[in-house]
Amino acid sequence: MNEGNDLSLTIARIVQRLKGSHLHSQIERQAKECLHQPEIKLESLKEDVRSFLKTSGWERKLQNAVYRELHVQLPLSHPIAPAEHLKEPLAYMRKAQASWEKRVLKSLNSMSSELGVPLARMRPAAEQKEITNKWNEMGTDEPDLSRFRPVYAPKDFLEVLISLQNPNYDSSEAVSSRSHWGLIHSPLNVRDIPQLRRSFSELNLTTGQLGIDDHAHIHPDLFESDYVQIGKKVVEDQDSAAAQQYSRRGCPTGLRADLWALILNSTNQPQDVMHYEQLKAGVIQHDLLVDKLIYKDVKLTASNDDYYFVFEDFLYQVFLCFSRDTAVLEHFKYNSATPPKAYVQGKVDDEECAVVYPPNGVIPFHGFSMYVAPLCYLYNEPSKLYSVFREMYIRFFFRLHSISSSPSGIVSLCLQFERLIQTHLPQLFYHLRQIGAQPLRIAFKWMVRAFSGYLSTDQLLLLWDRILGYESLEIVAVLAAAVFAFRAENLMEVTSLASAEAVLADLSTLKVIPLIQIFLFATAI
Repeated sequence: MNEGNDLSLTIARIVQRLKGSHLHSQIERQAKECLHQPEIKLESLKEDVRSFLKTSGWERKLQNAVYRELHVQLPLSHPIAPAEHLKEPLAYMRKAQASWEKRVLKSLNSMSSELGVPLARMRPAAEQKEITNKWNEMGTDEPDLSRFRPVYAPKDFLEVLISLQNPNYDSSEAVSSRSHWGLIHSPLNVRDIPQLRRSFSELNLTTGQLGIDDHAHIHPDLFESDYVQIGKKVVEDQDSAAAQQYSRRGCPTGLRADLWALILNSTNQPQDVMHYEQLKAGVIQHDLLVDKLIYKDVKLTASNDDYYFVFEDFLYQVFLCFSRDTAVLEHFKYNSATPPKAYVQGKVDDEECAVVYPPNGVIPFHGFSMYVAPLCYLYNEPSKLYSVFREMYIRFFFRLHSISSSPSGIVSLCLQFERLIQTHLPQLFYHLRQIGAQPLRIAFKWMVRAFSGYLSTDQLLLLWDRILGYESLEIVAVLAAAVFAFRAENLMEVTSLASAEAVLADLSTLKVIPLIQIFLFATAI
């Protein structure tokens, strides 16, 4: 396909998706209403209506919606390519993902059978009333969760990634024996430091950054003052593309919530609030087995975290609603995963009686609640918090727990992390490997949670600024490698996996942006 055809297909696809949206009907209504205004002339009708939509801000809203669609739609491919190839082009990745999904679903079904707890049930009226009254203080509820266990933990997922093998690839053909040092053997293309420097050019050592205490060339107060003024202008202009570019150098604390919502085109319109209320009604009416997994996860992770325990009620609200949101299913068009299915009682293997379970197609795992916990610092309105989290999930976080060849997928991030250390800290990598402390076994838990729960909140938000700004999770792998580089001297002294983990146990004092900058731009190549 040539470039012209690609562009035409992209435009047609976006037009088709936006035609059924609420924004389309709003713009249509505004265009009709403006016809009654005296400045709209019949002889220049098209230009006048277009001018009205521009001055009234509707054109910018349309631009932002188009910008969002460009970031979440399927990549263009050959017109006769099968649907599964659009989700994931590599057959062995698809097979591994399907196998992993069966294993997770089997674990969930086994739990349901062993405990005698149905996957879903209608709540009795008294229980509905009770949960309605307790909606804003669910953290005070102490259900007995001792029988429930997480369906899987990150370490279980890592073992699956380690076992990935491309049957068409002969590893003996590799140019360097270094490729045998690590745990990940999938031959994917990942960027090296020169390529990363080009991709993350705004992070260079001479550019002012939010998240660094001192600037070599610009007085901190002067830089921050000017930078905040630019940020206010970006928010005022309501331009998603400008907000994303701005975020690459960090978002000021007072503007971060607005900038992130703008980048994600999360507008929190009345229809969004209504959607959230409908999901809440679904939670009140039906009890799902995954609700217990959500409760258990929040209790095990966020509730025990010094930064996030105060948001326990918010986390329950957001995750219980998220599990019922069928709008999340849309992202499976470009996710290598397939939503799991359950069968109506007594109708096993009858495809007509199969339903997606849970309704959003996402089974929570240990640590899942940490994807939303940091956002609680930015948004205190549940519907706004929910819409921003959902958008973050369908753009970024789903890639951290599904098997794919995407550059932002967890397999690529693991491989990139290992390659960066093998190439630039070979002695350290070899030493850790020799004592049975493979670096990836330590760093995987950081990456699968995008460092949530490991960094201090202010530093984590600065990292997530860059994830949004660059529309990429690669920065997570870079930071993981930078942490090892920073602690390299201590790590060279350790003699076991336990002692290596002890050296890297506390990351809460790290300043992430200087670490990333030094690793990317001060490392000899």
